[in-house]
Amino acid sequence: MSFFAKLEAAARRNKTLLCVGLDPTPEACPDQYLASALLSRSDAVNRPDKTCDALLAWNLAVIEATSDLVCCYKPNIAFYEALGPPGMALLRATIAAIPTEIPVLLDAKRGDVGSTAAAYARACFDQLGVDAVTLSPYLGEDSIAPFAAYPDKGLFVLCHTSNPSAGAFQRLTANGGQSQNGNGPLFLRVAAEAVSWSPAVGLVVGATYPEALADVRAAAPDAWLLAPGIGAQGGDLEASLKAGLRADGLGVLVAVTRGITQVDDPRKAAVRIREGINSARAQSHSQPKEEAALPAPQPLPLSQSHRDLIIGLADLGALQFGDFTLASGKRSSMYVDLRLLVSQPSLMQAAAAAYAKILTALQCDRIAGVPYAALPIGMAVALSSGTPLIYNRKESKSHGLGKDIEGLWNPGERVVIIEDVITTGGSIVSSVELFRAAGMVVEDAIVLLDRQQGGVENLQKAGIRVHSVLALADVLALLSETGHIPEEIRQSLALSSPAGENK
Repeated sequence: MSFFAKLEAAARRNKTLLCVGLDPTPEACPDQYLASALLSRSDAVNRPDKTCDALLAWNLAVIEATSDLVCCYKPNIAFYEALGPPGMALLRATIAAIPTEIPVLLDAKRGDVGSTAAAYARACFDQLGVDAVTLSPYLGEDSIAPFAAYPDKGLFVLCHTSNPSAGAFQRLTANGGQSQNGNGPLFLRVAAEAVSWSPAVGLVVGATYPEALADVRAAAPDAWLLAPGIGAQGGDLEASLKAGLRADGLGVLVAVTRGITQVDDPRKAAVRIREGINSARAQSHSQPKEEAALPAPQPLPLSQSHRDLIIGLADLGALQFGDFTLASGKRSSMYVDLRLLVSQPSLMQAAAAAYAKILTALQCDRIAGVPYAALPIGMAVALSSGTPLIYNRKESKSHGLGKDIEGLWNPGERVVIIEDVITTGGSIVSSVELFRAAGMVVEDAIVLLDRQQGGVENLQKAGIRVHSVLALADVLALLSETGHIPEEIRQSLALSSPAGENK
């Protein structure tokens, strides 16, 4: 799982955008951990080996108290390097203690020429095994590329930092003067450039400057923003989230260190901050009821990953062209068989990632696979997104517990339907009716392919939004462009009856 998929899964699972910094120092170590290592405070600075035992106990206590309240941990490597070899052993032990489902962001702010950057990348990702790292963009794309060569890792590039003198350089305009009224400052050039370097790039924007967060969000609408400065540095939580949140209520990683680790009750502090985050999220994204109808979402643009997915499906044989008699007795020159995805794990993983990306923008407690073709896909999406899966049985079960719905669920939970393809939408409606009868809320469905035969409109009438990864017209246009099908086939399918069984 990529860093950002892991991050979003943790954010949804723990209902949080909180990132806790783990920056232990001998001077700040609480007395109880020094006492457990048989150290006095005066000895703590001079005995790094024993002091690191106390600092590890401190870190472990913070992790244990907050692991269900955070979506990320952020150790700053400087505090560990300052303690010499015992400090680096402390860092490794701390990383190892963090639950595997929670990503680790190493605050290292690396940035150097290519060969040195490659060595830094190996140290961070191969040796320490972290999921993401902070980087300096001053040397340009060359210094970031070695880190971007690790496609499953996250990169947070310094953009507008939280320190008081950040504007001395970061707000300079291209001609060297200070920017006026937000007119083209350097940090916005950094934001626009950095996100073009790699899809793995996020940006560091201090919560002490909410107006900078708003400007960066406008320049990089899809990027994750790491926002340090809440708490000890005086950042405004509500203003920062209002300025920086994406439309899906995600996209801002609220970093807090001293406000949690250096208080008497870290868990109580983390709960309070998480509640403040979620309250601000709710206020920023509340809508009047008259605006909360169910408009049909537009399909995602045909990105390179979508193009690769279409070509992969065609090469797999999941999209076939010729003369077919369908189970309904109808004739068609196209047949769709997405059951074949189970035989090509890499393509299944790519499809699941496309579903999971859409899922991040939806309110969801569980996903539900429509039997039977979509069940393997549903499992892959669950693994990719970290979202629990349930499914309904096609036929009633007369033995055992006689359940119609398999998996764990509770009335009132929000469920998103996972289907492979949609024509009329009949199979989705059948599943939705069962889940709604059981007391669950179902308003959204995600499909890999919309055959554009009226299913989206039918489901909209039933109060279900359909989010499609691919639309038939785009699939046909690309396959015609790449020579997989002749142009006349594309034109005939664009005007003909459904290409496959009705769903």
